[in-house]
Amino acid sequence: MKKNVIVSLADANYFPLLDELVDSIKRFKQSESVSICILDAGLKQDQKDSLSKKVDEIKNAEWDIEVPGYKVKGKEWLKSQVSRAFLPKYFPNYEKYLWIDCDAWVNDWNCIDLYFKACDDGKLGITQTIGPGYKITSKVNWLFGKLALIKSQNFKHAIKSKIGYSDARKLAFAPHINIGVFSLEKDSEGWSTWQNNLSKTLKAGNIFGSEGLAINMSVYIDNLETEFLPLTFVQRIFETKKPKSLSKIRLDSCA
Repeated sequence: MKKNVIVSLADANYFPLLDELVDSIKRFKQSESVSICILDAGLKQDQKDSLSKKVDEIKNAEWDIEVPGYKVKGKEWLKSQVSRAFLPKYFPNYEKYLWIDCDAWVNDWNCIDLYFKACDDGKLGITQTIGPGYKITSKVNWLFGKLALIKSQNFKHAIKSKIGYSDARKLAFAPHINIGVFSLEKDSEGWSTWQNNLSKTLKAGNIFGSEGLAINMSVYIDNLETEFLPLTFVQRIFETKKPKSLSKIRLDSCA
């Protein structure tokens, strides 16, 4: 039985990207020691039939936290904002989990190894969206005196989700965390911490982005032990040949 698993999710529209991700993983010899599992958020039967020849398991994504129907509006792919916080429930037979968004491809296997290594001892392995070349990560409009209007991504989402002004201030200038790629051990307390925060953010805020805000809360408010990997591990490229000119993420190790 393989100990580690890579998990992703897609609907029918994102299937071409998911298929590319799976192929980018399997082209490495090392992938033979890692399982690949997929959460289905609206794939067509022929797409699942094709994937089943490449991956170990496909399961239907669920609304693991109840969300009002008016927020969903038929967008089943939004399950990705919830179900990724419950991976051990879907695929319980693994020790370590590495989530990779379907709009990504793996360029260097060292990156995969280091993500799995980063989550040793219950830590969260993840990357912050900050690094050399980032001049400003948060905007502040000064009104008068010491009074200012904060426009950081974390602060804006926190206020909209009504998590409390005190906690929102703790997130205001914290470097935003990229939830598109992360690793956690099965028994890590990170799962329950994240799930609890996700329940809070889903109550008042939008579904999209709720899981990102929840993981930022887990790290910066609840002090979940975290191993931050270099920004060079998550490099964005733009490929116009992809559906809707989607931005893809290339997983690279440091040069």
